[in-house]
Amino acid sequence: MVKLNTTELVKSSYPPEDITFLLKDLSNIHIESSIEKREKSFQQGSHYSESLPIEYLPSPEYTEVYQQALKDSADHVALLVGVLTRRVRKFANKDEVVLISLARAGSPIGILMKRYANNFLKLNWPHFSISILRGKGIDEEAVKAIRKLYPNSHLQFVDGWTGKGAIQKELTKSVQKLNDVYQLQLNDDLAVLSDPGECATLFGTRTDFLIPNACLNSTVSGLVSRTILNEQFIKPGDYHGAKYYAELEKDDVSNDFIANISKRFHDQESLINKLAADFPITNERTWRGMREVEFIAKKFYKTADISKVKPSVGETTRVLLRRKPFKILLRDTNKESVQHILQLCREKNIPIEIVPDLFYLAIGLIESEDRL
Repeated sequence: MVKLNTTELVKSSYPPEDITFLLKDLSNIHIESSIEKREKSFQQGSHYSESLPIEYLPSPEYTEVYQQALKDSADHVALLVGVLTRRVRKFANKDEVVLISLARAGSPIGILMKRYANNFLKLNWPHFSISILRGKGIDEEAVKAIRKLYPNSHLQFVDGWTGKGAIQKELTKSVQKLNDVYQLQLNDDLAVLSDPGECATLFGTRTDFLIPNACLNSTVSGLVSRTILNEQFIKPGDYHGAKYYAELEKDDVSNDFIANISKRFHDQESLINKLAADFPITNERTWRGMREVEFIAKKFYKTADISKVKPSVGETTRVLLRRKPFKILLRDTNKESVQHILQLCREKNIPIEIVPDLFYLAIGLIESEDRL
């Protein structure tokens, strides 16, 4: 029987039965740098995965915004998790499914799907979380290890939401290579709760709304950092790396988030069944969001660089937590899903522009020397 070597894997604050992070433990190295230093290194050609941003600890006001977002949308998130899990089972057309969440935004969603499958489909789906990076692709060693463990199962990639579809494109490219070179029999149908960019085939909704875990970083993701791919620490044959933030344990809400959503599945079950039955097996990708991103890139940047445009509530939140935006575009400041964005903009003194006909609810624009 094939066994997985788990001795050098990063730990997390989740119970081991919920998830296995196939990420090399780099908790003892110092690889963080300030937003300003990182932005400068990006402009000089370094990749974002070579370093980590300093982990942002939310202010009390911002933590309150997260708690309010959780209160407001927990039932809706539970509903979407159930719908998505049932869609995945229908798409797989078999009971043997392995969930592979994309670290780290996908990790809590994968745990929720695993919990739902266990309680309502009576299926015990293994769940791993692995790294995928824009411009670098998926962690091939991790995918090969999972396929070796489960040669006949349906491997389902999971994420929290889509923005403009950059990760979907990386997944498609990586899956094609892994299938061509190693015959792994993978599919590139990414399963997400929210697909506002209309670039996923399996989703709970295409409405751009605030998934509460998008508000926070490691403290809602098992205290695991963003993933690292730096040749200084990651050697050939290694998994991509990550750190465990033990110093943030007192601020960790990861398991509280899972418990809060999970307890709501039962009350949503009849609606979950109805909605799941109404969905086709998969939906077409329209890439409508990408067209708006291209238009905005031309409007705000000399080089029309779409990588500087971060669409969707989730991606805008990430930009405010990790990067240095020069402006945030919002469709409507009264929407519940953007209240945390307003809070962050106040804290960081970032200007906001209201664009009533915006396709997304929110778009973050990264500071750059080539902006118009």
